[in-house]
Amino acid sequence: MENSRNSRKSLIGFVTSTSGDKSIKVTYSYKIPHPRYRKVINRKTVVHVHDESNNAGLGDRVEIMETRPISRLKRWRLVRVIDRAPVAGGLKEEEVEKIEPASAK
Repeated sequence: MENSRNSRKSLIGFVTSTSGDKSIKVTYSYKIPHPRYRKVINRKTVVHVHDESNNAGLGDRVEIMETRPISRLKRWRLVRVIDRAPVAGGLKEEEVEKIEPASAK
């Protein structure tokens, strides 16, 4: 018997929101020709994705896979994080938290 998970749609996109617990929004871009003028148009789609371990961060490049409905909007799940987004100034997240804001001085 063949594994049916391999036949599901798989996409690569960027995380644009991590506001919910175990939920992220992923935007993926694609190009289509205009129906009349045939000029290539850039389009994008935002999908709601289930992230069980809250592993993905804002700006990460991720692979997602189609799945059964998990909630009202979530129909995709996170497969893996391909690339992490660069942290501002090349600092690690722990170092960013330690820096005091300029207004506090």
